[in-house]
Amino acid sequence: MQVAIENVLKNLGIDEINDAVSTGKNWKSSGQAQLKDIHSPVDGKKIAAVKFATAKDYEETIAVAQEAFLSWRMVPAPKRGEIVRQLGDELRAHKDDLGKLVSYEMGKSLQEGWGEVQEMIDICDFAVGLSRQLYGLTMHSERPFHRMYEQWHPLGVVGIISAFNFPVAVWSWNAALAWVCGNVCVWKPSEKTPLTAIACQKIMQKVLVRNDIPEGVSCLVIGDRAIGELMAHDTKLPLISATGSTRMGKAVGAAIGARLGKHILELGGNNSIIITENADLDMTLIGALFGAVGTAGQRCTSTRRLIIHESVYDAFKEKLVRAYGQLRIGNPLDTHIHVGPLIDQDAVKNYLDSIEKCKTEGGNFVVEGGVLTGESYESGCYVKPCIAEAKNEMAIVQHETFAPILYIMKYKDLDEAIAMQNGVPQGLSSAIMTTNMREAERFLSVTGSDCGIANVNIGTSGAEIGGAFGGEKETGGGRESGSDAWKAYMRRQTNTINYSTTLPLAQGIKFDL
Repeated sequence: MQVAIENVLKNLGIDEINDAVSTGKNWKSSGQAQLKDIHSPVDGKKIAAVKFATAKDYEETIAVAQEAFLSWRMVPAPKRGEIVRQLGDELRAHKDDLGKLVSYEMGKSLQEGWGEVQEMIDICDFAVGLSRQLYGLTMHSERPFHRMYEQWHPLGVVGIISAFNFPVAVWSWNAALAWVCGNVCVWKPSEKTPLTAIACQKIMQKVLVRNDIPEGVSCLVIGDRAIGELMAHDTKLPLISATGSTRMGKAVGAAIGARLGKHILELGGNNSIIITENADLDMTLIGALFGAVGTAGQRCTSTRRLIIHESVYDAFKEKLVRAYGQLRIGNPLDTHIHVGPLIDQDAVKNYLDSIEKCKTEGGNFVVEGGVLTGESYESGCYVKPCIAEAKNEMAIVQHETFAPILYIMKYKDLDEAIAMQNGVPQGLSSAIMTTNMREAERFLSVTGSDCGIANVNIGTSGAEIGGAFGGEKETGGGRESGSDAWKAYMRRQTNTINYSTTLPLAQGIKFDL
């Protein structure tokens, strides 16, 4: 397996030591750059070393990006779409290797790694079509011989701060749209998964060089929290899209708000599936299982809670416990494995602490958790997905635990279930499992789920790029990916043209000399 990974790194142009900053075809780091080893949670082995950017590196990168924007904004939008189309083709050519690197560096299953790259390809396809549809509206003026309309212009330099759990897909959601809208991008990936970011930047670099595009259209800055703080306070970044914890989002949002900048925040989720007495339990099992254990519970859309009608509670619990006993945990590069490792030892500690808190608060574990040991789990990051019977109001249940811990609870009627679903600080994804149309429509109504995503007969995890992705409350309110999310990357301008021989004022105001 190690030999195969070495080949993957070679194919993607990943060196033993990688620089902190890339502006198109140029890679560099200052002499003060800190060197950090990157280890895989799969086997604990060092993959490569990466230099972390300094404040000086960051400032130089922003200057290059600003310069690139001046010419990139003048490129017709369909031509910008052509650049993104070529990126999609390059990603297709590198899908196998890039998916393997995502899996090895982050720890998600290989199927999910390939799926993440496919998501990048899909958003490129979406953005290409969008490049010919950046439409405005025409309005009727109250004044004769006047025309009113609106148009959209790019913002400038867009900052992207991404998280470890989707090390490349979320970048592409933002970058592909930002580029076709005429912006340039500066990307700060998670310091836990920088190598996949380096690989993506190298892939984009091929497209930029081939088309003689300014280097700063796509920039990469690898660093720790200090770089993120520089971005949040930087008035040269009119928009920042940040993905991560609610704690991080509150800090970033406050900094951006203080300078009246724009932000797209994609933060925590505490997602539930309501399982009614009319649910197809076999189909429900698939959605609940993947939602709870996919990516080892490290998705913002992971299923944290199952709210089960009392009449089917025992039957479904039995099915679920039996299914957990069949899960295969191990090296995620093995396509037969269901669950890979957590990202690092800090995540393992968080998992163990959460289990203890749940027990302290009265939770009853019907499937016990724990850390797996032995030669196959030498990184120390492999844990057992577990299930606890719990109350919705418990503090640990109200908290988003980024690990494969699933809480199950009973309800009597649908009003109670919806109140439980909505009764958490987060509001990202939700689902109801039912064959009853009235229950489904009630869940989707204004008195139903308060989340940004509400599904019927599918789980909480696994959104398509065609719809806008995001959530409410402590999830941050941002929207990325499909639908009209592109508008967040542009500034709206209303125009009025007077083609008469007089200058009448609005609202009939008279101002005669």
